[in-house]
Amino acid sequence: MRNVLHYLKRSWKAVLVILALLVVQAICDLSLPDYTSRIINVGVQQGGIEYAAPEVIEKDKLEEIFLFADDATESEILAHYQLIRKEELSSKEYEKLVKKYPALEKTALYQLKDTDTKTQERISELLKEPILVDFMLTQDGTESKAIQDAIKEQLPSEFQNMDLMTIFKMLPEEQMNEIQTAIHDKFQSFPDSMKEQSAIAAIKAEYQEMGMDTDAMQTKYIFISGLKMLGIALLSMASTIGVGFLGARTAARLARDLREGVYEKVLSFGPTEFKKFGVSSLITRSTNDIQQIQMLMVFSLRIICYAPIVGIGGVIKALNANSSMAWIIAVAVMAIITLVIVVFALAMPKFKRVQKLIDRLNQVTREILNGIPVVRAFSNQRHEEERFDVANTNLKKTTLFVDRIMGIMMPTMMFTMNAICVLIVWKGAYGINDGLMQVGDLLAFIQYTMQIVMAFLMISMFSILLPRANVSIGRISEVLDTNPAVTDPENPKSFGRRIQGLVEFKNVSFQYPDSDEDVLTDITFTAKPGTTTAFIGSTGSGKSTLINLIPRLYDVTKGEILIDGINVKDVLLKDLHRKIGFVPQKGVLFSGTIESNILYGNPDGSEEEMKRAAEIAQATSFIEEKEKKYQSPIAQGGTNVSGGQKQRLSIARAIASNPEIYVFDDSFSALDFKTDAQLRKALYKEIDGATIFIVAQRVSTIMHADQILVLDEGKVVGMGTHQELLKNCSVYREIAESQLSKEELANE
Repeated sequence: MRNVLHYLKRSWKAVLVILALLVVQAICDLSLPDYTSRIINVGVQQGGIEYAAPEVIEKDKLEEIFLFADDATESEILAHYQLIRKEELSSKEYEKLVKKYPALEKTALYQLKDTDTKTQERISELLKEPILVDFMLTQDGTESKAIQDAIKEQLPSEFQNMDLMTIFKMLPEEQMNEIQTAIHDKFQSFPDSMKEQSAIAAIKAEYQEMGMDTDAMQTKYIFISGLKMLGIALLSMASTIGVGFLGARTAARLARDLREGVYEKVLSFGPTEFKKFGVSSLITRSTNDIQQIQMLMVFSLRIICYAPIVGIGGVIKALNANSSMAWIIAVAVMAIITLVIVVFALAMPKFKRVQKLIDRLNQVTREILNGIPVVRAFSNQRHEEERFDVANTNLKKTTLFVDRIMGIMMPTMMFTMNAICVLIVWKGAYGINDGLMQVGDLLAFIQYTMQIVMAFLMISMFSILLPRANVSIGRISEVLDTNPAVTDPENPKSFGRRIQGLVEFKNVSFQYPDSDEDVLTDITFTAKPGTTTAFIGSTGSGKSTLINLIPRLYDVTKGEILIDGINVKDVLLKDLHRKIGFVPQKGVLFSGTIESNILYGNPDGSEEEMKRAAEIAQATSFIEEKEKKYQSPIAQGGTNVSGGQKQRLSIARAIASNPEIYVFDDSFSALDFKTDAQLRKALYKEIDGATIFIVAQRVSTIMHADQILVLDEGKVVGMGTHQELLKNCSVYREIAESQLSKEELANE
């Protein structure tokens, strides 16, 4: 994870913007259910009247309502209203107010002067019970008449034919206080929501009596609330689009940087590291594993901030809407967490296995494709099909297991969500029936609960993706954290210009990292500029290993290798490789053209240098026969040229880089004797001042070398010229006698 965060730091500005947009989106999404609730509760059920604090009310009506409120309540309420009288207004003010409040033509009005939310909520709290009492005692309905008659029966007979409000005004203060207390005790058991809704209904009826257009008021409230919802939804949409765009861009950039980092690290690897990881695994890590990390990053940037805000905010909002159903949220959350834990426990071990099986499938596929000629030659297609089928089937079974778990998870989540909805509606129906909540509150609670469930669902999806991505992160980190066995020195030295191409082996021994025995033992010799040093020996004698030590493909275990008097370990690898033209045992060409392959080590080389290199390597003959000559295409891996042509182009590539030291690792094996002889003759003539190392199996290739080292089981058993070794080295003589006729030996 440390490596991923290191590369993610490059996009820290985009990440901050994403987090800010996610906060905005979460706040917007949490606001929408509240607006839905208001439209239903206030806009539809309450006719657009939000608070039990009348915007305007007749002076006489307010005084009538104050009969059922104490003096402190009356004083506090009057502090927020101003009295409007016709005679106190100018003609323009009067016309404007009459148009809005037609009742002003007949009576004085009290208008609310403080319209802030806090004030209206306070006035509503104080007025909702007095307004409700007044409404019930002044209406002509059957229920109201029954209440009025019940009160009159407790009064003296002279009050029986009088208006109830007139009677209350005539009563002594002490008696009226007793009535207020009795009424308050009677309404104490009423739910606050029922009191407020009834008071608002009374205010709406009063507005209608005053001639106000309550339908327009309702339409205006719904329209404005709808516009606010639309604006919030558009802002949420814009945030979502921004997060999606920036998230995808950031994740893609992270994947690109990781691929570059892995690629650069792999380029620094030597044979030891390639043996540790395997080519197929490195390819999988550079593609499939990084893709998993990219998917994780997209989900992380989308969920890591949004889901917690929505989840926590949804819980708070839902509890504010109705705390009596909090246990339903707890049930939903526990059900989802339980499901995630079960899925996590089942899927986690399989994710690790999937990546390894992908490695195995890539390995088998690569082996079969590279070895198709051999497979066909031995008619072994059926066997290779079975090998591939085993690897493919193992991956299929494991992937199916994981996919089935994921497939079960989504329906289970949907069932949980729908079950929770049913439970909320069932419980909420009783609350609505008992007056404990409104329809809008129920719908808002459902929406908040769904947001909470969806937040946990997103987190659960993230938790399912995390194990597989975590495996991929570990595999990528393993590559990035691997330090190559061969590295640059901390305090590098530079090659001088005094000597160019002097190579010295001093008591060199080498042992592979996973081996207990030396492959090379106590090798000592000197190769001077302008000379050719050849190596010969039986298979496995250590020839290729020895010359691989010169460009530091491996580092010596004991002893030292000096070039121009400087230990190869003390110089930068790029400086070392610039002095060496290396031609490996297996010629490697890259897709492109003949020109791009020859000038691979010297991209700024001229056309003359390219043609000279091709001529020395005896490649001109087949190049000139091609229609496009040096611009002729080379297929991937050089599959459209023969083995001998591939070797000659590889040799031309080394020559074109103009090195001081040439290393040919059995690079003439695919050439016929005539071409071999012509190539060596051209080499000795054209690059006379360079130091040449040749590994060969054929005596004819090396017999004219200035010195020949004969290797046997990692040790030098002979050193000298061809003639000297024929006399003094039995191993060399046996090799020569097995390849040359008696006449050739005699002539030599």
